[in-house]
Amino acid sequence: MRARRLVIAVAAAITGTLLAAPAATASGIVDFPVPSAGCGHPAPVPAGQSVTRTVTSGGLTRSYLLHVPADYRPDRPDPLVLSFHGHGRTAEYQEELSGFSGRSVIAVYPQGLTGTDGESAWTGAPYSAAADDVLFTSDLLNQVQRELCVDPRRVFAAGKSNGGGFTGVLACRLSGRIAAFAPVSGAFYPQGGECHPSRPAPVLDFHGTADATIPYAGDPARGLPSIPDWLAGWASLDGCAAEPVVRDLGDGVRVERWRSCDADVVHYRVEGLGHDWPSTAPNPDSDVPSVIDATPVILRFFSAHPLR
Repeated sequence: MRARRLVIAVAAAITGTLLAAPAATASGIVDFPVPSAGCGHPAPVPAGQSVTRTVTSGGLTRSYLLHVPADYRPDRPDPLVLSFHGHGRTAEYQEELSGFSGRSVIAVYPQGLTGTDGESAWTGAPYSAAADDVLFTSDLLNQVQRELCVDPRRVFAAGKSNGGGFTGVLACRLSGRIAAFAPVSGAFYPQGGECHPSRPAPVLDFHGTADATIPYAGDPARGLPSIPDWLAGWASLDGCAAEPVVRDLGDGVRVERWRSCDADVVHYRVEGLGHDWPSTAPNPDSDVPSVIDATPVILRFFSAHPLR
Protein backbone atom coordinates (compact mmCIF):
# COMPACT_ATOMS: atom_id res chain seq x y z
CA MET A 1 0.00 0.00 0.00
CA ARG A 2 2.85 2.41 0.85
CA ALA A 3 4.53 1.69 -2.53
CA ARG A 4 1.20 2.33 -4.28
CA ARG A 5 0.83 5.69 -2.48
CA LEU A 6 4.35 6.63 -3.59
CA VAL A 7 3.53 5.85 -7.23
CA ILE A 8 0.29 7.85 -7.02
CA ALA A 9 2.14 10.79 -5.47
CA VAL A 10 4.81 10.80 -8.19
CA ALA A 11 2.17 10.50 -10.90
CA ALA A 12 0.24 13.40 -9.41
CA ALA A 13 3.38 15.53 -9.32
CA ILE A 14 4.07 14.74 -12.96
CA THR A 15 0.53 15.20 -14.24
CA GLY A 16 -0.41 18.33 -12.29
CA THR A 17 -0.99 21.67 -13.99
CA LEU A 18 1.94 24.07 -14.21
CA LEU A 19 0.13 26.86 -12.39
CA ALA A 20 3.28 28.94 -12.00
CA ALA A 21 4.24 28.72 -15.67
CA PRO A 22 3.23 31.59 -17.95
CA ALA A 23 1.09 30.88 -21.01
CA ALA A 24 3.04 30.07 -24.15
CA THR A 25 2.00 33.28 -25.88
CA ALA A 26 3.09 35.38 -22.91
CA SER A 27 6.36 33.58 -22.25
CA GLY A 28 7.52 33.31 -25.85
CA ILE A 29 7.93 29.54 -25.52
CA VAL A 30 6.90 27.76 -28.73
CA ASP A 31 5.44 24.32 -28.00
CA PHE A 32 4.43 23.20 -31.49
CA PRO A 33 6.30 22.13 -34.64
CA VAL A 34 7.93 25.01 -36.54
CA PRO A 35 8.78 24.77 -40.27
CA SER A 36 12.46 25.36 -40.99
CA ALA A 37 13.12 28.53 -42.96
CA GLY A 38 16.72 27.37 -43.44
CA CYS A 39 15.80 24.78 -46.07
CA GLY A 40 17.16 25.72 -49.48
CA HIS A 41 19.86 28.03 -48.08
CA PRO A 42 23.57 27.38 -47.40
CA ALA A 43 24.42 26.41 -43.85
CA PRO A 44 25.87 29.30 -41.79
CA VAL A 45 28.56 27.00 -40.37
CA PRO A 46 30.92 24.47 -42.02
CA ALA A 47 29.52 20.96 -42.33
CA GLY A 48 31.32 18.33 -40.27
CA GLN A 49 32.65 20.83 -37.71
CA SER A 50 31.52 21.95 -34.24
CA VAL A 51 31.06 25.71 -33.90
CA THR A 52 30.05 27.81 -30.88
CA ARG A 53 27.00 29.97 -31.59
CA THR A 54 25.04 32.48 -29.52
CA VAL A 55 21.38 33.43 -29.22
CA THR A 56 19.61 36.09 -27.16
CA SER A 57 17.04 34.63 -24.76
CA GLY A 58 15.31 36.33 -21.86
CA GLY A 59 17.57 39.35 -22.31
CA LEU A 60 20.72 37.23 -21.94
CA THR A 61 23.30 36.15 -24.50
CA ARG A 62 23.36 32.37 -24.37
CA SER A 63 25.70 29.96 -26.16
CA TYR A 64 25.55 26.50 -27.65
CA LEU A 65 27.82 24.19 -29.62
CA LEU A 66 26.44 23.28 -33.04
CA HIS A 67 27.58 20.35 -35.19
CA VAL A 68 26.18 20.06 -38.71
CA PRO A 69 26.74 16.58 -40.19
CA ALA A 70 29.32 16.21 -42.94
CA ASP A 71 26.65 14.97 -45.36
CA TYR A 72 24.30 17.90 -44.66
CA ARG A 73 22.21 19.02 -47.63
CA PRO A 74 20.11 22.20 -47.45
CA ASP A 75 17.37 20.57 -49.55
CA ARG A 76 16.95 17.61 -47.14
CA PRO A 77 15.47 18.14 -43.66
CA ASP A 78 17.65 16.47 -41.01
CA PRO A 79 16.82 15.29 -37.48
CA LEU A 80 18.07 17.51 -34.65
CA VAL A 81 19.27 16.22 -31.27
CA LEU A 82 19.68 18.48 -28.25
CA SER A 83 22.17 17.10 -25.70
CA PHE A 84 22.31 18.77 -22.26
CA HIS A 85 25.39 18.55 -20.03
CA GLY A 86 25.41 17.74 -16.35
CA HIS A 87 25.99 19.97 -13.32
CA GLY A 88 29.31 21.77 -13.57
CA ARG A 89 30.00 20.53 -17.10
CA THR A 90 30.23 22.23 -20.48
CA ALA A 91 28.79 21.88 -23.95
CA GLU A 92 32.17 20.58 -25.15
CA TYR A 93 32.24 17.93 -22.42
CA GLN A 94 28.73 16.81 -23.37
CA GLU A 95 29.65 16.57 -27.03
CA GLU A 96 32.51 14.20 -26.24
CA LEU A 97 30.42 12.28 -23.72
CA SER A 98 27.25 11.70 -25.71
CA GLY A 99 28.82 11.45 -29.16
CA PHE A 100 25.92 12.66 -31.30
CA SER A 101 28.33 14.63 -33.51
CA GLY A 102 29.41 12.64 -36.53
CA ARG A 103 26.04 10.89 -36.72
CA SER A 104 23.47 11.76 -39.36
CA VAL A 105 21.83 14.39 -37.16
CA ILE A 106 22.22 18.07 -36.45
CA ALA A 107 23.71 17.92 -32.95
CA VAL A 108 23.20 20.83 -30.55
CA TYR A 109 24.92 21.08 -27.15
CA PRO A 110 23.48 24.01 -25.16
CA GLN A 111 25.57 25.65 -22.43
CA GLY A 112 24.02 26.10 -19.00
CA LEU A 113 24.44 29.26 -16.94
CA THR A 114 26.39 29.51 -13.69
CA GLY A 115 24.05 28.60 -10.84
CA THR A 116 23.92 29.55 -7.17
CA ASP A 117 26.83 27.26 -6.29
CA GLY A 118 29.15 28.71 -8.94
CA GLU A 119 28.73 25.76 -11.31
CA SER A 120 26.83 25.44 -14.58
CA ALA A 121 23.31 24.11 -14.21
CA TRP A 122 19.84 23.83 -15.74
CA THR A 123 16.35 24.83 -14.66
CA GLY A 124 14.84 22.19 -12.40
CA ALA A 125 17.76 21.87 -9.97
CA PRO A 126 17.86 23.68 -6.60
CA TYR A 127 21.21 25.22 -7.55
CA SER A 128 20.26 26.55 -11.02
CA ALA A 129 20.33 30.18 -12.13
CA ALA A 130 17.10 32.19 -12.26
CA ALA A 131 17.00 32.18 -16.08
CA ASP A 132 14.28 30.28 -17.95
CA ASP A 133 16.08 27.44 -19.73
CA VAL A 134 12.86 26.20 -21.33
CA LEU A 135 12.58 29.57 -23.07
CA PHE A 136 16.29 29.32 -24.00
CA THR A 137 15.66 25.93 -25.58
CA SER A 138 12.71 27.29 -27.55
CA ASP A 139 14.68 30.36 -28.68
CA LEU A 140 17.68 28.21 -29.64
CA LEU A 141 15.46 25.94 -31.75
CA ASN A 142 13.89 28.99 -33.40
CA GLN A 143 17.34 30.22 -34.42
CA VAL A 144 18.65 26.88 -35.65
CA GLN A 145 15.48 26.27 -37.67
CA ARG A 146 15.78 29.70 -39.27
CA GLU A 147 19.31 28.87 -40.41
CA LEU A 148 19.32 25.13 -41.12
CA CYS A 149 17.06 22.59 -42.76
CA VAL A 150 15.60 20.75 -39.75
CA ASP A 151 12.80 18.21 -39.89
CA PRO A 152 10.27 19.70 -37.41
CA ARG A 153 8.86 16.22 -36.70
CA ARG A 154 12.27 14.90 -35.66
CA VAL A 155 13.57 17.22 -32.93
CA PHE A 156 14.76 15.27 -29.87
CA ALA A 157 16.31 15.87 -26.44
CA ALA A 158 18.77 13.91 -24.31
CA GLY A 159 20.84 14.84 -21.27
CA LYS A 160 23.04 13.60 -18.45
CA SER A 161 22.44 14.07 -14.70
CA ASN A 162 21.13 17.63 -14.15
CA GLY A 163 20.86 17.77 -17.96
CA GLY A 164 18.86 14.54 -17.79
CA GLY A 165 16.58 16.10 -15.19
CA PHE A 166 16.14 19.11 -17.46
CA THR A 167 15.31 16.74 -20.32
CA GLY A 168 12.46 15.56 -18.06
CA VAL A 169 11.37 19.19 -17.57
CA LEU A 170 11.30 19.61 -21.35
CA ALA A 171 9.16 16.49 -21.65
CA CYS A 172 6.68 18.27 -19.41
CA ARG A 173 6.80 21.64 -21.16
CA LEU A 174 7.93 21.20 -24.78
CA SER A 175 6.44 17.85 -25.81
CA GLY A 176 4.46 19.58 -28.55
CA ARG A 177 7.70 20.55 -30.27
CA ILE A 178 10.25 17.93 -29.14
CA ALA A 179 9.31 14.45 -30.30
CA ALA A 180 11.06 12.17 -27.75
CA PHE A 181 13.24 12.40 -24.64
CA ALA A 182 16.19 10.39 -23.27
CA PRO A 183 17.52 11.21 -19.79
CA VAL A 184 20.68 9.42 -18.66
CA SER A 185 21.48 9.19 -14.92
CA GLY A 186 18.80 11.87 -14.54
CA ALA A 187 18.47 14.13 -11.50
CA PHE A 188 14.69 14.62 -11.19
CA TYR A 189 14.49 17.28 -8.49
CA PRO A 190 11.07 18.55 -7.35
CA GLN A 191 12.21 22.07 -8.28
CA GLY A 192 11.46 21.04 -11.87
CA GLY A 193 7.85 21.86 -11.02
CA GLU A 194 4.59 20.17 -11.75
CA CYS A 195 4.05 18.80 -15.22
CA HIS A 196 1.34 19.05 -17.83
CA PRO A 197 2.70 18.10 -21.27
CA SER A 198 0.72 19.14 -24.31
CA ARG A 199 0.82 15.56 -25.63
CA PRO A 200 1.97 12.13 -24.40
CA ALA A 201 5.78 12.12 -24.43
CA PRO A 202 7.93 9.11 -25.44
CA VAL A 203 10.60 8.61 -22.76
CA LEU A 204 13.72 6.41 -22.83
CA ASP A 205 15.62 6.36 -19.52
CA PHE A 206 19.01 4.96 -18.46
CA HIS A 207 20.18 4.61 -14.86
CA GLY A 208 22.78 2.56 -13.01
CA THR A 209 22.04 0.76 -9.75
CA ALA A 210 25.41 1.86 -8.30
CA ASP A 211 24.84 5.59 -8.95
CA ALA A 212 26.03 7.27 -5.74
CA THR A 213 25.29 10.81 -7.00
CA ILE A 214 21.65 10.31 -8.00
CA PRO A 215 20.77 7.07 -6.21
CA TYR A 216 18.57 4.56 -8.01
CA ALA A 217 16.51 4.22 -4.83
CA GLY A 218 16.06 7.98 -4.58
CA ASP A 219 17.15 10.50 -1.96
CA PRO A 220 14.28 11.86 0.19
CA ALA A 221 16.54 14.49 1.80
CA ARG A 222 16.95 16.14 -1.62
CA GLY A 223 13.45 15.35 -2.81
CA LEU A 224 14.72 12.92 -5.44
CA PRO A 225 12.26 10.12 -6.28
CA SER A 226 13.41 6.59 -6.81
CA ILE A 227 13.86 5.80 -10.49
CA PRO A 228 11.07 3.17 -10.41
CA ASP A 229 8.67 5.74 -8.91
CA TRP A 230 9.63 8.38 -11.48
CA LEU A 231 9.07 5.87 -14.29
CA ALA A 232 5.74 4.75 -12.81
CA GLY A 233 4.65 8.39 -12.85
CA TRP A 234 5.46 8.71 -16.55
CA ALA A 235 3.78 5.37 -17.28
CA SER A 236 0.63 6.68 -15.61
CA LEU A 237 0.85 9.98 -17.48
CA ASP A 238 1.33 8.21 -20.84
CA GLY A 239 -1.63 5.89 -20.26
CA CYS A 240 0.43 2.70 -19.95
CA ALA A 241 -0.36 -0.57 -18.24
CA ALA A 242 0.64 -0.48 -14.57
CA GLU A 243 3.54 -2.94 -14.76
CA PRO A 244 6.32 -3.10 -17.36
CA VAL A 245 7.38 -6.11 -19.37
CA VAL A 246 10.94 -6.94 -18.30
CA ARG A 247 13.60 -8.38 -20.60
CA ASP A 248 17.02 -9.49 -19.38
CA LEU A 249 19.72 -8.64 -21.94
CA GLY A 250 22.44 -10.30 -19.86
CA ASP A 251 25.55 -8.76 -18.31
CA GLY A 252 23.37 -7.00 -15.73
CA VAL A 253 21.28 -5.03 -18.23
CA ARG A 254 17.51 -5.18 -17.80
CA VAL A 255 15.06 -3.45 -20.14
CA GLU A 256 11.66 -2.47 -18.77
CA ARG A 257 9.05 -1.54 -21.37
CA TRP A 258 5.54 -0.44 -20.53
CA ARG A 259 2.68 -1.66 -22.75
CA SER A 260 -0.62 -0.21 -24.02
CA CYS A 261 0.82 3.31 -23.86
CA ASP A 262 -0.24 6.50 -25.61
CA ALA A 263 3.54 7.12 -25.82
CA ASP A 264 6.32 4.61 -25.14
CA VAL A 265 8.10 4.50 -21.79
CA VAL A 266 11.30 2.40 -21.76
CA HIS A 267 13.96 2.02 -19.06
CA TYR A 268 17.45 0.49 -19.15
CA ARG A 269 18.53 -0.58 -15.67
CA VAL A 270 22.28 -1.27 -15.64
CA GLU A 271 23.51 -3.29 -12.68
CA GLY A 272 26.66 -1.87 -11.08
CA LEU A 273 26.80 1.24 -13.28
CA GLY A 274 27.71 4.46 -11.47
CA HIS A 275 26.82 8.04 -12.35
CA ASP A 276 27.84 7.55 -15.96
CA TRP A 277 26.74 7.78 -19.57
CA PRO A 278 26.90 4.07 -20.52
CA SER A 279 29.55 3.37 -23.15
CA THR A 280 31.41 0.27 -24.24
CA ALA A 281 34.55 2.40 -24.60
CA PRO A 282 36.14 4.74 -22.03
CA ASN A 283 34.56 8.19 -22.08
CA PRO A 284 34.87 11.42 -20.03
CA ASP A 285 32.59 9.93 -17.36
CA SER A 286 34.58 6.75 -16.77
CA ASP A 287 37.75 4.97 -17.81
CA VAL A 288 35.96 1.68 -17.21
CA PRO A 289 33.80 0.62 -20.18
CA SER A 290 30.17 -0.31 -19.54
CA VAL A 291 28.40 -3.32 -21.03
CA ILE A 292 26.10 -1.20 -23.19
CA ASP A 293 26.35 1.85 -25.44
CA ALA A 294 23.56 4.32 -24.66
CA THR A 295 24.00 6.62 -27.68
CA PRO A 296 23.02 4.21 -30.50
CA VAL A 297 20.10 2.94 -28.42
CA ILE A 298 18.93 6.53 -27.96
CA LEU A 299 19.25 7.27 -31.67
CA ARG A 300 17.22 4.18 -32.58
CA PHE A 301 14.51 5.22 -30.10
CA PHE A 302 14.47 8.73 -31.54
CA SER A 303 14.24 7.40 -35.09
CA ALA A 304 11.19 5.35 -34.14
CA HIS A 305 9.40 8.26 -32.43
CA PRO A 306 8.86 11.29 -34.67
CA LEU A 307 6.10 13.73 -33.86
CA ARG A 308 2.75 12.40 -35.07
